[in-house]
Amino acid sequence: MVLAQQSSQLTGLARQLVMQNLINEEDALEALDAAKKDKQPFVHYITSKGLVKSIDVATLASTEFGTPLFDISVTEFEKDTVNIIKDTLVTKHRALPIFKRGSRLFIAIADPTNIAAIDEIKFQSGLSTEAILVEASKLEKAIDKALSDADTSMSGFDDDLEDLDYEDDNGSKDPDKVDEDDAPVVKFVNKVLLDAINKGASDIHFEPYEKFFRVRLRLDGLLQEVAKPPVSLTPRILARIKVLSQLDISERRIPQDGRMRLKISKNRAIDFRVSTCPTLFGEKAVLRILDPTSAQLGIDALGYEDFQKDLYMDALSKPQGMILVTGPTGSGKTVSLYTGLNILNTEEVNISTAEDPAEINLPGVNQVNVNPKTGLTFAAALRSFLRQDPDIVMVGEIRDLETAEIGIKAAQTGHMVLSTLHTNDAPQTLGRLVNMGVPPYNIASAVSLIIAQRLARRLCENCKQPHDIPKEALLEEGFTEKNITDGFTVYKPVGCANCNAGYKGRVGIYQVMKISDAMGRIIMEGGNAIGLADQAKKEGIPDLRESGLKKVMDGITSLEEVNRVTKE
Repeated sequence: MVLAQQSSQLTGLARQLVMQNLINEEDALEALDAAKKDKQPFVHYITSKGLVKSIDVATLASTEFGTPLFDISVTEFEKDTVNIIKDTLVTKHRALPIFKRGSRLFIAIADPTNIAAIDEIKFQSGLSTEAILVEASKLEKAIDKALSDADTSMSGFDDDLEDLDYEDDNGSKDPDKVDEDDAPVVKFVNKVLLDAINKGASDIHFEPYEKFFRVRLRLDGLLQEVAKPPVSLTPRILARIKVLSQLDISERRIPQDGRMRLKISKNRAIDFRVSTCPTLFGEKAVLRILDPTSAQLGIDALGYEDFQKDLYMDALSKPQGMILVTGPTGSGKTVSLYTGLNILNTEEVNISTAEDPAEINLPGVNQVNVNPKTGLTFAAALRSFLRQDPDIVMVGEIRDLETAEIGIKAAQTGHMVLSTLHTNDAPQTLGRLVNMGVPPYNIASAVSLIIAQRLARRLCENCKQPHDIPKEALLEEGFTEKNITDGFTVYKPVGCANCNAGYKGRVGIYQVMKISDAMGRIIMEGGNAIGLADQAKKEGIPDLRESGLKKVMDGITSLEEVNRVTKE
């Protein structure tokens, strides 16, 4: 009876997808509710979340509704046509005007049953509107390109971009009224921030030089230029960023750090960590986009092999001990730690974190931003935590002997401690603690697990192609004779409308090293990182390079990408 009632709720394309077994009914209903809450089209939601492949949706829609499927990736847009309707309407309905013939406007759309979108565009444009069916992933790429092409200059911005809401850490609204002369700058900054969020960027760089000013986004770990505003606007653009971040506009001689929040809907706000630094030709600003959903991805989404995940989960289940995560800046250490905290975050435990600054807001966790200027260092915060009946403590980074000693003592006295260090691999982490001055016997008794990690770009599933590499070359790269005998396929990036130069998203490469009794003896006897690495090899613990090659054999990433992030 309940199933029949649910089935009646499905109509149009959602119903057809269920009937063709491309998605189960429960997932379809959940997706419909989620898409409605997020105010986005159903097809855009299910394809962006990977619930159904965009080509499968397009093929089904074309067959069921008798609409020809159009390849938008090979189309040159008429720029005047793209600008017929507002950007906000394009973004809301994920529909793009591509041709205009007389009084007829042709709209590229992924769901031909989305009558509301067609009607609203028809009303706003005053033209007779006809829908053209296109593949969702290609449509997303086309929309990004069309909006980017239309808005890289300082003219033609949608008026709605002036009305975005900003808040500081205390929830205060942006207090500044925008002068008429500054309106283009406000729109430009807003446009860059929204584009960065929509494209999934991790950082935004505003960079002034002598003869030009550029804006770059870090997408999947690599920087890409997205705009070149006039160099004369450098001071005004930087001033706008500093106003939003509650920084001192008059101070241009020293670096400053701030934070701001962009409210893009009633239920969604994005935090930015802002850093400015004086350069030869003005101040450079770098904005780190802090995604609060990254800690809720779940451990399965991070790329751990099954045995590595089991080791991490086993360490998290213990009542005490220290878990250390190591790797370079931008390697995903914070997400790994917060994924663990999210697993541990229950009503029964008290969790406190000290960070510089807190990047992910996790309700139920007591988060502290360290501030050395006022004496609130990592060590001071950690000392305070231990007087507040803690169960689990997270220290953003162990930078000195004092912090290391307090953390280790906490791990030895019934507390779970999580932290990070900057070393190249797991064995070197223990050597780094010894160099700080931590006694070896304390390290051996407190540290239970070390995770070294890197982030590699994922190959696009839609366009990756087999890459024929000679056996000798594979052996030189580190593959074994057994690997080659068993057989595997190496893939290379190609590039399509659905990805970024053949890659889409990133995946973690890990070395997860449990501190065994044998390793403990090596540490107690004053052994070095080489001895620990040899013992790890004896125990069958793959290093970062071997873990990366496993991702290549699984077809997840390319050999070139593994070489980029792991080859020394």
